[in-house]
Amino acid sequence: MSESTNDGNTAKETVGRYGVWSVGLRSEEPALRGEIAEAAAELEQLGYGAAWLGGSSSARHALPLLAATSRLAVGTSIQSIWQYDAEESAAAFAEVESAHPGRFLLGLGVSHAKLAEQYRRPYSALVAYLDALDKGGVPAGRRVLAALGPKTLELSRDRAAGSVPYLVTPEHTARAREILGEQPLLAPEFKVVLETDPATARALAREHLAMYLALPNYTNNFQRLGFTEDDLSAGGSDRLIDALYAWGPEDRIRDRITAFHEAGADHVALQVIDDGDRDSLPRDSWRRLSDLLH
Repeated sequence: MSESTNDGNTAKETVGRYGVWSVGLRSEEPALRGEIAEAAAELEQLGYGAAWLGGSSSARHALPLLAATSRLAVGTSIQSIWQYDAEESAAAFAEVESAHPGRFLLGLGVSHAKLAEQYRRPYSALVAYLDALDKGGVPAGRRVLAALGPKTLELSRDRAAGSVPYLVTPEHTARAREILGEQPLLAPEFKVVLETDPATARALAREHLAMYLALPNYTNNFQRLGFTEDDLSAGGSDRLIDALYAWGPEDRIRDRITAFHEAGADHVALQVIDDGDRDSLPRDSWRRLSDLLH
């Protein structure tokens, strides 16, 4: 087994304090290639340290963004271990590293039983995948794991640069930091609804949350954080929605993001939730968030 050399500090320097999380940035639609490159260059200019590619992205999805920028880090959030075999991942990593040294982070996860037909013994499968990446030359300090539970967080500490947990709260961040220790990167994803009306904001959040409430990896984690079956029913209670999504005036949204840093996060990957398509590029909202944060 190869253990991490605790390159979390290097990863922290690479990604900075804030990034954006987007499915649209990994689109393979030819008509969007130009806009994706323009959006990546603008994100860099706006002061974001990283772009996280949503969906089951691969290293090669990062190439257009890296080519359009000079400093922006790009990571997968996440690449499913069931969709891409480890040898393929190692080869893609080497290709990206050769073209853009030091700017790509391979974010890995086990996905969900409902989404991956071959889903079996996910923890053991992830360990075997990391073993294969070691053999393929992917450094532990250049990969991060989408860890929710204690065992996978420990694996993030011991076999990777850290963790990129999705759909979590500052309370989870505090627990994760205790397990990871000080040095590994902790970069939670957090959702922002740029709406001040409670009914509008919560309706957008519930529409977005619906698919995740059918996935036990997330609902089990919510219950570990103290949410009840009542919180998980009927689209999610206001308490659950308000914990997982920032909305309201700018100062309230800023405070919600800051709470992750205060709980131990090094970086927060911000996902804008609006009434657009999941694959859209909410560039106006990214500008507004940048103004709010800097």
